[in-house]
Amino acid sequence: MASELDKVDRRILGILQKDARRPAELIGAEVGLSASAVQRRIVRMREDGVILAEVAVVDPKRAGRPLTMIVDVEVERERPELLASLKQWIGAEPCVQEAWYVTGAGDYVLIVVARDVDDFEALMQRLVADNANVRRFQTRVALSTLKRGMQVPLDGAG
Repeated sequence: MASELDKVDRRILGILQKDARRPAELIGAEVGLSASAVQRRIVRMREDGVILAEVAVVDPKRAGRPLTMIVDVEVERERPELLASLKQWIGAEPCVQEAWYVTGAGDYVLIVVARDVDDFEALMQRLVADNANVRRFQTRVALSTLKRGMQVPLDGAG
């Protein structure tokens, strides 16, 4: 069973969410622990699944993927084997940055990056060709990025 996060764990997570490369010595100085105590807490939070990954955040535009699309996908039938196949396809597609199984008019919401409109169109053609269960999709083009991130609020507010 995963352990509860205390105030110090939350402070460590807050620091790591802003800079995962911050040395344990500096984190320890901020939270009042030794570097080894900070490292033990980080290892525990990784093992408990609190920390899922430590990644570099890449600017899609500078990486040659300037278009961001929000795609609502509606499926024909919600049979488990058909949904499993679509979920596997979505998970394996590198251009799909985020994906949610949602309530409402559609079934999935995808955040997709693309080089250009032709690149995006080819991706959507593959989506439909590889997943006969897809009834339709609707696309919105992101005109600008107002906020991008994965930080989880840790202070109990908002």
